[in-house]
Amino acid sequence: MRYVPRELEKQVLSAARAFPAVVLTGVRRAGKTWLLRHLFPRAQYLLCEDPDVVARFRADPRGLLDALGAPAVLDEVQNVPEIFAYVRSRIDRHPRRMGRYFLTGSQEAPLMSGVTESMAGRAAVLQLMPMSRREHPRVSVLGGGFPEVLARPGAAALWFSSFVQTYLDRDVRAITAVRDLATFRRFLALLAVRHGQLLNRSDLAAPLGVSVPTITHWLNVLEITGQLFLIPPYFENLGKRLIKSPKLYFTDSGLACHLLGIESRRDLERSPFLGPLTEGFVAAEILKAQVNCGRRRELYTFRDQQGLEVDFIYPARRGTLVLLEVKASATVTPADAAPMQRLAKALKLGGRARPSLRLVHRPSSGAPERTTVAPGVEALVLDEFLKDPLGV
Repeated sequence: MRYVPRELEKQVLSAARAFPAVVLTGVRRAGKTWLLRHLFPRAQYLLCEDPDVVARFRADPRGLLDALGAPAVLDEVQNVPEIFAYVRSRIDRHPRRMGRYFLTGSQEAPLMSGVTESMAGRAAVLQLMPMSRREHPRVSVLGGGFPEVLARPGAAALWFSSFVQTYLDRDVRAITAVRDLATFRRFLALLAVRHGQLLNRSDLAAPLGVSVPTITHWLNVLEITGQLFLIPPYFENLGKRLIKSPKLYFTDSGLACHLLGIESRRDLERSPFLGPLTEGFVAAEILKAQVNCGRRRELYTFRDQQGLEVDFIYPARRGTLVLLEVKASATVTPADAAPMQRLAKALKLGGRARPSLRLVHRPSSGAPERTTVAPGVEALVLDEFLKDPLGV
């Protein structure tokens, strides 16, 4: 498969010049290993998921690392968390040698535990998400952004089916003692139906016949492995009665479509989930843009008890606050912009610039890519917005 440049490359190279180790986390099959082996072709490579490698490490960790040398790519290190202590000791012997170890892991929480305990101050931590539209023109609501799906779109259904099975067998079993994987698979399908909705754990627990604490634990598993993200409510400097539940989205819209049984563009156009899937796709693209340029993940939603709702709120590149509405239709009207205008008036920004109000919609034949749909509100077609999600 041909290598496609990733926007995170600049951050990885910069981190390698400033830290002895770089830890790259992210969802399985997002391209972490491919990226590191492309950027550092002379580095030695060790797959810590290989049973033989795990056995050799457990028997003689020092000998294995001595034979490996540096620089080295240590792949899927969550399988041997003890490795952090040995890597740390080698870094401490020569603390001024940068870019010696590159560690990857698909399970962020266990990996971060090892980094916090053993590698504090010695490693830069970065996250790689599936590909963004800026990285590959085929990234879409239907196909998502996994590199292997983009390379072979005709085999997408089989790939996603295999991915889900592998995820259940490897990541879920590795993190938690889920005894009934069939119920967990139903849980995934139920979450896909709730894609883009406010999180209600009780509504998820009832149809599955499990407890709310179990649902909470399973959601944590999905977050740890990068399969979904929760967008918290924005409530800074607002004297309103707000809905404080987060909104739930799958990280990859292609996986969400697969779980919903949507396999073609025609299926997607007719689906009642077109709106939430488009909304989640835009949310993921914003998060990708943030992490790829080394920024914190800052994305919020807003909804109050009086029914005022705005899809997303986030800071743009120059610090301007963006209020964003996403519409799956090609036709937008001033009424679509009204919630953003109302919220903008209520915001107390303490002297900061007025927020930027943006309305993203699907394209229409002959319509302009950008237009003013209401005073102070810019409407953009989806493709135009995705060229620079953090710009205003």
